[in-house]
Amino acid sequence: MSQMSKNMIIFLYGQDTYRSRKKLNEIIKHYKKIHKSGLNLRYFEEESLNFQAFRDEIQSVSMFAEKKLLVLKNIFSNIAFQESFLKEFKKFLNSKNIILFYEEGEVNEKDHLFENLKKNVKSQEFKPLDSQKLKNWAKTELKNYGTDIENEALGKLIDFIGNNLWQLSNEIKKLANYKNKKKIKKEDIELLVKPKIESDIFKTIDAIAIKNKKQALELIKKHLEKGDPPLYLLTMINFQFRNLLQVRDLIERQKPFYTFSKKTQLHPYVIKKSYSQAQKFTTSELKKIYQKIFQTDLAIKTGQLNPETALNLLIAEI
Repeated sequence: MSQMSKNMIIFLYGQDTYRSRKKLNEIIKHYKKIHKSGLNLRYFEEESLNFQAFRDEIQSVSMFAEKKLLVLKNIFSNIAFQESFLKEFKKFLNSKNIILFYEEGEVNEKDHLFENLKKNVKSQEFKPLDSQKLKNWAKTELKNYGTDIENEALGKLIDFIGNNLWQLSNEIKKLANYKNKKKIKKEDIELLVKPKIESDIFKTIDAIAIKNKKQALELIKKHLEKGDPPLYLLTMINFQFRNLLQVRDLIERQKPFYTFSKKTQLHPYVIKKSYSQAQKFTTSELKKIYQKIFQTDLAIKTGQLNPETALNLLIAEI
């Protein structure tokens, strides 16, 4: 991406907007370093997506004899702009100025503009990081703060936050400041980090508890459409049903509520939510569900079932 002189059109896209935004900012910073006036950087996005204005801008001569950098943000929803751009695509491809397409979220890969950009220009897709890459990314971020983390703590941090790098980076900064270069432990995660996906997983489990499978499946579908990996969702469902088993056991043994946090080592937020949910299930029901989750996980990891199919089947069978 640093070879801007060879690539007059650049295309950044993907669901991981944290890394794509970082790359966008790097390119802009590099451009400003070379082109000192700063007067030839232009943004065109939702409210200013006017093709004629863009065309006029790219054709006008810079008074400082600088290359222009024109950033087109989220233009794939503007069909009129796309059609007009494609009609003059070859001309733009040979422009001495730099055109940077920056698209957040999913892009229709059958779209004509997408096909032309992928075929003819320098492009980079930013997919959500999988589990191992996510852990490596988090470790690197922590090293930047001069902080290390125990493996168990790292696993719990990823379980709590998932692949939302915006939130994960904030949590890492908070943890690093709290520990002041000391190693981060599991207890620190439980103390300081509120599970992001918990609220939606609680909604899903609430729907399961009242036998509303349709709602539960719709909630799962929304996560899958957002790009949340099926195995991650299964991990979170497994995590919560394990919590429910612990809480249900304490309820049946008539332990005082104030002792739950110490006995389960769970975040107070999780205990509060789990307490009300656990009363909607019997211990026997929870054990059967927990067993089904185990079987689903095994079926996915041994290749017997596609992850999305397995997850939907699990919800339908509970």
